[in-house]
Amino acid sequence: MKPSEKIKKLGLVLPPAPKPAGVYRPVLIVDNFLYVSGQGPVKTDGTLMSGRVGDDIGLEEGYRAARQVGLTMLSTIQTHFGDIDNIKRIVKVFGMVNCTPDFKKHPLVINGFSELMAEIFGKENGIGTRSAVGMMLPENIPAEIEAVFQIN
Repeated sequence: MKPSEKIKKLGLVLPPAPKPAGVYRPVLIVDNFLYVSGQGPVKTDGTLMSGRVGDDIGLEEGYRAARQVGLTMLSTIQTHFGDIDNIKRIVKVFGMVNCTPDFKKHPLVINGFSELMAEIFGKENGIGTRSAVGMMLPENIPAEIEAVFQIN
């Protein structure tokens, strides 16, 4: 099943693609790789999810925010690249979690993104290499993720 068909089958709703918040390209193609700049969790109404994991939101809310980042990234890809069915596989994910210094489960938060990609692109092509780290993020967003995809 094509990724676009999987999105429809799962009943997923993509939020509006965010406009760049600085001097950068949302996506860039180099050879057969699609680089996607860091994305935050944009809700379907265009607003950002917010909260700091371990402080005012918990692990489950952080996971949901990372999943929402996945939907935001797909929207950005469709807006600036085109057909997501032209994506062959995810290659690399860099996940950042806005959290307290004592929070230690960054990978479990970023699983929200990774599990969504596996659902859409399949386990073989939807799981790539990954990093998950904690830090402070702009606008108090719970998660920010950048990724590299291989395209057909």
